[in-house]
Amino acid sequence: MVTFETTDQKEVQRFRIAQFNGRTATFRSAGSTVTGLVRSIVENKTGTPPVWVVTLIPSEPKAKTALLHPAPRLRACVGEYR
Repeated sequence: MVTFETTDQKEVQRFRIAQFNGRTATFRSAGSTVTGLVRSIVENKTGTPPVWVVTLIPSEPKAKTALLHPAPRLRACVGEYR
């Protein structure tokens, strides 16, 4: 799990939407990128401006397949029809 803090309200809204819809979200900071499911978003109201603590569960990157289309099926009867 990856936990980070943010003060950006637009970013927090994007994470909330991703959590609600069960989609992955991507967090970028200082050259590192983490993609995964949002587990929780907690607001810390003690400071000014408010700070949100977001927890992501990293997901494995999807393997790209070389074939985008399935292989063609061979026909059983290739000869002439009578």
